[in-house]
Amino acid sequence: MEPATDLVPLRRVRLPGRGPEDVVADARGRILTGLEDGSVLRVDGLTEPGAPVRTEILARTGGRPLGLELLPDDGLLVCDADRGLLRIGLADGRVDVLADRVAGERIRFASNVVALPDGSVCFTVSTRRYPLEQWIGDIVEHTGTGRLLRLAPGAREPEILLEGLHFANGLTVAPDGASVVVAETGAYRLTRVHLTGPRAGHAEPLVEHLPGMPDNIWRAGPDAPIWVALAGPRVPPLDLLHRTAPAVRRAAARAAVRAPFRPTGRIGVLAVDDDGRILHHLARRRSAFRMVTSVCAAGERLVLGSLWEHGLAVCAAPHDTAPGDPPAGRSVT
Repeated sequence: MEPATDLVPLRRVRLPGRGPEDVVADARGRILTGLEDGSVLRVDGLTEPGAPVRTEILARTGGRPLGLELLPDDGLLVCDADRGLLRIGLADGRVDVLADRVAGERIRFASNVVALPDGSVCFTVSTRRYPLEQWIGDIVEHTGTGRLLRLAPGAREPEILLEGLHFANGLTVAPDGASVVVAETGAYRLTRVHLTGPRAGHAEPLVEHLPGMPDNIWRAGPDAPIWVALAGPRVPPLDLLHRTAPAVRRAAARAAVRAPFRPTGRIGVLAVDDDGRILHHLARRRSAFRMVTSVCAAGERLVLGSLWEHGLAVCAAPHDTAPGDPPAGRSVT
């Protein structure tokens, strides 16, 4: 594809806590996010130049909220790394646990979630081997223990749709509801998983060889592009390590979880369509805002979230791809 264009920062907004890992925008352009202390916030005024920013706490999950999904009934689905899949009532702040076990095993790293047209819910479990605070261990060991789960309406326990994913992370649904797209952080790819028809349960790459590690993904609606946050650049030594024997990777993972971690200053986001074509690739090599784990569009702006930072970043959104522009390739190099 063409070289990345500049990701232009416009504003940084500090929040009353650390780690707004996922960001989603509501119909009024307000941003919802969850923090390290378990609080779920709604932030207003972010995208209005010169406007005051207003922050309200909607609920506290009692765990660590990660991926979010707004519901049409004034509810919010939350993947909580400690408590599983939750639902928050935005009107009253009530927190209900929808699922915390699967196949007799506690769900310990629920990552992201989408609601499907049939009323069911799909959500990802990044890894079965490592908790959130040791996420880097799974990236290094390359366990392939991520899962895609589906909770049917009224069900008390989800079913396992797909296993063997490399750090299953962000999630979005196709316009027709027949498939979902999963970000595999540890494999640098977006994967399409069919939910209905003769190919139900089958997975195939949508975009491979991404220039960084895809994290949360988001789209404003069925006709909108899929926005992908790149949490970190590709690291050639890590690619080589992934080709070594499992025992070598396990030893490296043990060392990685004990070593101090500091993200690089290189950040990026992508926009792709449902055919896997790259519409936009925005990047910044020396960013003061680091480890971008989520991105959403609000008005004429992009809002970035981060597992690492104490706030949000607002950046300029690109112009839409002009009609007649040549499509980008499926692989990003």
